[in-house]
Amino acid sequence: MSDRRSPLVSDPGTTSGTPQAAGAIACPGCGGALRPWGHARARRVRDLTTTVALRPRRARCSACRATHVLLPGTVLPRRADTTAVIGTALLASARGGGHRRIAADLARPAITVRRWLRAVRGEHAEWLRAAAIDRLAQLDRDIISTLAPTGSRMGDALNAVAAAALAHRARLAPHVPIWDLVAAVTRWRLLPLPGD
Repeated sequence: MSDRRSPLVSDPGTTSGTPQAAGAIACPGCGGALRPWGHARARRVRDLTTTVALRPRRARCSACRATHVLLPGTVLPRRADTTAVIGTALLASARGGGHRRIAADLARPAITVRRWLRAVRGEHAEWLRAAAIDRLAQLDRDIISTLAPTGSRMGDALNAVAAAALAHRARLAPHVPIWDLVAAVTRWRLLPLPGD
Protein backbone atom coordinates (compact mmCIF):
# COMPACT_ATOMS: atom_id res chain seq x y z
CA MET A 1 0.00 0.00 0.00
CA SER A 2 1.77 3.14 -1.16
CA ASP A 3 -0.46 5.60 0.71
CA ARG A 4 -0.41 4.85 4.43
CA ARG A 5 -3.77 6.58 4.89
CA SER A 6 -6.93 5.58 3.10
CA PRO A 7 -10.66 6.02 3.61
CA LEU A 8 -12.55 3.17 5.17
CA VAL A 9 -16.14 2.96 6.23
CA SER A 10 -17.80 1.59 9.31
CA ASP A 11 -20.65 -0.88 9.25
CA PRO A 12 -23.99 0.85 8.69
CA GLY A 13 -25.98 1.49 11.82
CA THR A 14 -23.02 1.39 14.18
CA THR A 15 -21.11 4.16 15.81
CA SER A 16 -17.57 4.34 14.57
CA GLY A 17 -16.08 3.87 18.03
CA THR A 18 -17.82 0.66 19.04
CA PRO A 19 -16.76 -1.81 16.33
CA GLN A 20 -13.21 -0.52 16.04
CA ALA A 21 -12.71 -0.59 19.81
CA ALA A 22 -13.62 -4.25 19.77
CA GLY A 23 -11.40 -4.89 16.72
CA ALA A 24 -14.45 -5.81 14.64
CA ILE A 25 -13.42 -3.76 11.61
CA ALA A 26 -10.54 -5.19 9.62
CA CYS A 27 -7.84 -3.21 7.84
CA PRO A 28 -8.49 -3.24 4.08
CA GLY A 29 -4.75 -3.45 3.43
CA CYS A 30 -3.74 -6.40 5.58
CA GLY A 31 -6.82 -7.62 7.47
CA GLY A 32 -5.44 -6.62 10.88
CA ALA A 33 -7.66 -5.23 13.64
CA LEU A 34 -8.30 -1.49 13.67
CA ARG A 35 -7.95 0.45 16.90
CA PRO A 36 -9.07 4.02 17.73
CA TRP A 37 -6.64 6.73 16.54
CA GLY A 38 -8.36 10.05 17.15
CA HIS A 39 -10.41 11.93 14.61
CA ALA A 40 -10.06 13.10 11.02
CA ARG A 41 -10.56 16.76 10.19
CA ALA A 42 -14.01 18.19 10.74
CA ARG A 43 -16.01 18.86 7.60
CA ARG A 44 -19.43 20.01 6.51
CA VAL A 45 -21.44 17.90 4.08
CA ARG A 46 -24.53 19.13 2.23
CA ASP A 47 -27.69 17.08 2.69
CA LEU A 48 -30.95 17.48 0.78
CA THR A 49 -32.17 20.38 2.95
CA THR A 50 -29.40 21.15 5.46
CA THR A 51 -25.69 21.04 6.04
CA VAL A 52 -24.36 18.26 8.27
CA ALA A 53 -21.31 18.70 10.50
CA LEU A 54 -19.10 15.62 10.47
CA ARG A 55 -15.93 14.73 12.33
CA PRO A 56 -15.17 11.12 11.43
CA ARG A 57 -13.15 8.82 13.61
CA ARG A 58 -9.72 7.69 12.55
CA ALA A 59 -8.40 4.19 13.19
CA ARG A 60 -4.95 2.61 13.01
CA CYS A 61 -4.21 -0.96 12.04
CA SER A 62 -2.50 -2.88 14.82
CA ALA A 63 -0.60 -4.98 12.25
CA CYS A 64 0.55 -2.72 9.38
CA ARG A 65 0.19 0.60 11.26
CA ALA A 66 -1.74 2.26 8.39
CA THR A 67 -4.40 4.79 9.41
CA HIS A 68 -7.92 4.92 8.01
CA VAL A 69 -10.85 7.32 8.24
CA LEU A 70 -14.11 5.63 9.29
CA LEU A 71 -17.04 7.16 7.44
CA PRO A 72 -20.72 6.62 8.20
CA GLY A 73 -22.97 5.50 5.34
CA THR A 74 -24.44 8.99 5.23
CA VAL A 75 -21.43 10.20 3.26
CA LEU A 76 -19.21 8.97 0.46
CA PRO A 77 -15.42 9.36 0.44
CA ARG A 78 -14.17 12.69 -0.91
CA ARG A 79 -17.62 14.11 -1.60
CA ALA A 80 -19.16 17.35 -0.31
CA ASP A 81 -22.71 15.99 -0.61
CA THR A 82 -24.40 13.16 1.24
CA THR A 83 -25.21 9.77 -0.24
CA ALA A 84 -28.88 10.83 -0.33
CA VAL A 85 -28.16 13.88 -2.52
CA ILE A 86 -25.97 11.99 -4.98
CA GLY A 87 -28.36 9.02 -5.08
CA THR A 88 -31.33 11.31 -5.70
CA ALA A 89 -29.50 12.88 -8.64
CA LEU A 90 -28.66 9.48 -10.11
CA LEU A 91 -32.28 8.31 -9.73
CA ALA A 92 -33.59 11.45 -11.43
CA SER A 93 -31.18 10.88 -14.33
CA ALA A 94 -32.22 7.24 -14.67
CA ARG A 95 -35.82 8.48 -14.94
CA GLY A 96 -34.83 10.73 -17.84
CA GLY A 97 -33.98 14.02 -16.13
CA GLY A 98 -31.24 16.24 -17.53
CA HIS A 99 -28.35 17.45 -15.43
CA ARG A 100 -29.48 21.10 -15.41
CA ARG A 101 -32.98 20.27 -14.19
CA ILE A 102 -31.64 17.88 -11.55
CA ALA A 103 -29.12 20.50 -10.38
CA ALA A 104 -31.88 23.10 -10.08
CA ASP A 105 -34.10 20.70 -8.14
CA LEU A 106 -31.26 19.85 -5.73
CA ALA A 107 -29.87 23.42 -5.58
CA ARG A 108 -26.43 22.22 -6.69
CA PRO A 109 -24.14 23.51 -9.43
CA ALA A 110 -24.97 21.99 -12.82
CA ILE A 111 -21.33 21.09 -13.43
CA THR A 112 -21.24 19.06 -10.19
CA VAL A 113 -24.36 17.09 -11.10
CA ARG A 114 -23.09 16.54 -14.64
CA ARG A 115 -19.81 15.18 -13.19
CA TRP A 116 -21.75 12.72 -10.98
CA LEU A 117 -23.85 11.51 -13.89
CA ARG A 118 -20.87 11.06 -16.19
CA ALA A 119 -18.99 9.15 -13.48
CA VAL A 120 -21.70 6.48 -13.36
CA ARG A 121 -21.79 5.82 -17.09
CA GLY A 122 -20.34 2.70 -18.66
CA GLU A 123 -18.02 0.57 -16.58
CA HIS A 124 -18.97 2.01 -13.21
CA ALA A 125 -22.68 1.40 -13.81
CA GLU A 126 -21.86 -2.22 -14.58
CA TRP A 127 -19.67 -2.44 -11.48
CA LEU A 128 -22.54 -1.07 -9.34
CA ARG A 129 -24.94 -3.63 -10.79
CA ALA A 130 -22.49 -6.48 -10.23
CA ALA A 131 -21.78 -5.40 -6.63
CA ALA A 132 -25.52 -5.26 -5.92
CA ILE A 133 -26.14 -8.66 -7.53
CA ASP A 134 -23.32 -10.14 -5.43
CA ARG A 135 -24.94 -8.75 -2.29
CA LEU A 136 -28.36 -10.04 -3.36
CA ALA A 137 -26.88 -13.49 -3.94
CA GLN A 138 -25.78 -13.49 -0.30
CA LEU A 139 -29.08 -12.17 1.06
CA ASP A 140 -31.89 -13.52 -1.12
CA ARG A 141 -31.21 -15.12 -4.52
CA ASP A 142 -34.91 -15.13 -5.43
CA ILE A 143 -34.93 -11.34 -5.76
CA ILE A 144 -32.37 -11.44 -8.58
CA SER A 145 -34.84 -13.10 -10.97
CA THR A 146 -37.44 -10.38 -10.28
CA LEU A 147 -35.21 -7.51 -11.44
CA ALA A 148 -36.70 -6.19 -14.67
CA PRO A 149 -34.61 -4.30 -17.26
CA THR A 150 -35.16 -0.55 -17.13
CA GLY A 151 -33.77 0.36 -20.54
CA SER A 152 -30.51 1.94 -19.37
CA ARG A 153 -27.34 0.72 -17.72
CA MET A 154 -27.68 3.28 -14.96
CA GLY A 155 -31.32 2.35 -14.38
CA ASP A 156 -30.47 -1.35 -14.23
CA ALA A 157 -27.62 -0.66 -11.81
CA LEU A 158 -29.74 1.53 -9.52
CA ASN A 159 -32.59 -1.01 -9.62
CA ALA A 160 -30.21 -3.74 -8.43
CA VAL A 161 -28.67 -1.45 -5.78
CA ALA A 162 -32.11 -0.53 -4.42
CA ALA A 163 -33.17 -4.19 -4.31
CA ALA A 164 -29.98 -5.15 -2.45
CA ALA A 165 -30.34 -2.27 0.03
CA LEU A 166 -33.98 -3.21 0.73
CA ALA A 167 -33.06 -6.89 1.15
CA HIS A 168 -30.25 -5.91 3.51
CA ARG A 169 -32.66 -3.77 5.52
CA ALA A 170 -35.29 -6.50 5.71
CA ARG A 171 -32.87 -9.20 6.84
CA LEU A 172 -30.18 -7.46 8.85
CA ALA A 173 -30.74 -3.79 9.59
CA PRO A 174 -34.37 -2.61 9.78
CA HIS A 175 -33.37 0.51 11.75
CA VAL A 176 -30.71 1.77 9.32
CA PRO A 177 -31.61 4.58 6.86
CA ILE A 178 -31.89 3.32 3.28
CA TRP A 179 -29.21 5.64 1.87
CA ASP A 180 -26.72 4.30 4.44
CA LEU A 181 -27.49 0.81 3.14
CA VAL A 182 -27.08 1.98 -0.46
CA ALA A 183 -23.60 3.18 0.52
CA ALA A 184 -22.83 -0.18 2.14
CA VAL A 185 -24.14 -2.23 -0.82
CA THR A 186 -21.98 -0.20 -3.20
CA ARG A 187 -19.00 -0.40 -0.83
CA TRP A 188 -19.12 3.39 -0.50
CA ARG A 189 -18.50 3.68 -4.26
CA LEU A 190 -21.85 4.96 -5.50
CA LEU A 191 -19.54 7.30 -7.38
CA PRO A 192 -16.02 6.13 -8.22
CA LEU A 193 -13.12 7.70 -6.39
CA PRO A 194 -10.76 9.78 -8.51
CA GLY A 195 -8.36 7.35 -10.15
CA ASP A 196 -10.73 4.34 -9.94
